[in-house]
Amino acid sequence: MNRIVTGLAGAALFAAPALAQDNMDKLTNMQRTDAIFTFIEQNDEVAESLRAILPSLNVPDGFEISLYAVVPNARSMAVAPQGTVVFAGTRKENVWSIVDRDRNRVADEVKDFAPSIAFDIPNGPCFSPDGFLYIAERNRVLVFPAAEFFFEGPDPAVGYVVGQGDLIPEEEESFNHSARVCRVGPDGKLYISLGQPFNVQPLDKLDMYDEIGIGGIIRINTDGTGREVYTRGVRNSVGHDFNPATGELWFTDNQVDGMGDDIPPGELNRQTAAGQHFGFPWTNARVEIPDYKDVPRPEGMTFVEPQLELTAHAADLGMSFYRHDSFPEKYHGGIFWAQHGSWNRTTPVGARVMFTSLDDEGNAVKAEVFADGWLNERTGEYLGRPMDVAFLPDGSMLVSDDFAGAIWRIAYAPRTAAN
Repeated sequence: MNRIVTGLAGAALFAAPALAQDNMDKLTNMQRTDAIFTFIEQNDEVAESLRAILPSLNVPDGFEISLYAVVPNARSMAVAPQGTVVFAGTRKENVWSIVDRDRNRVADEVKDFAPSIAFDIPNGPCFSPDGFLYIAERNRVLVFPAAEFFFEGPDPAVGYVVGQGDLIPEEEESFNHSARVCRVGPDGKLYISLGQPFNVQPLDKLDMYDEIGIGGIIRINTDGTGREVYTRGVRNSVGHDFNPATGELWFTDNQVDGMGDDIPPGELNRQTAAGQHFGFPWTNARVEIPDYKDVPRPEGMTFVEPQLELTAHAADLGMSFYRHDSFPEKYHGGIFWAQHGSWNRTTPVGARVMFTSLDDEGNAVKAEVFADGWLNERTGEYLGRPMDVAFLPDGSMLVSDDFAGAIWRIAYAPRTAAN
């Protein structure tokens, strides 16, 4: 239908905003600033308009969906280990802290986290088991000790894991594919995805990107040392998690634009060893990319095929294994992920939450729709666009939505269904 355009997919290069270096200097020396919080109202007309969407949303029998919080531009989420607060990143300049103080499963307070810091696309928050919050930005990684408690003040303790300009070369900065995600792996190391900023990267950048890990997932020690490229051959992954049963890394990947409505398929991938290559830019899933059909593949390299080939251009993003037990047994140990929805497809698809169980060998069985209704299929209009999934300590699911500016909560409530 359309040809592939080698280059930025409709996005220009943007210079990073000036960072509040003076404030970082103060905060790293435990000094105060004059920063103040921005609070997001939770019971106004915006909240009512979001609740009006709920009758359009579909969840399986026995489940219920509700509005958990009004959160502008909500993207990747991190639930604090003791469950006191949820942090949500954005593709803007805010990280939000979301608190349900009375434990009625509706947020009481949403405010910006660390307003004294000038964030730059702080999409990716993640926690270590011992309570350190990491935030992966476009070109920097910060760490906040005891953020679960220090979020109450505007000047939390902070340190550098990767300094500004050291995550990728500054000349490779772009607004395109710069939404990082991070996880602390079972080895205690920090895993960070680095989407490559092109639709298909030009050949003269191929080796440099491979060496740095752009178009892959890197891992580093939590003090910033020991950087290595863990995952290769990825176009733009904005969701990964570790199988708690095996420690294996799983991740979603977004496919090439411009080849038509139905190819290439999206990907859900399973990585079983460090350094595995997942095909890009030679292939996306099993579809060959025309730009690289005459370019020799890495010598001796075997490409790992996706566990699941997913609906083309549905934009599979944040994902998480289900580690709780409040959902029915079929969901235990399976994977939930968010489909953000297509932006360039003739007939829009996606805007839903997906699920797959795993078989006895640890392979994905099939993709099935878990929750949908954010896309009006009759008009093609979006009511919302799910971006990430996370779980509260009670096992209920949070779904972030950067289009509606909300976090939704899905809980299993069989007694409600029976009444």
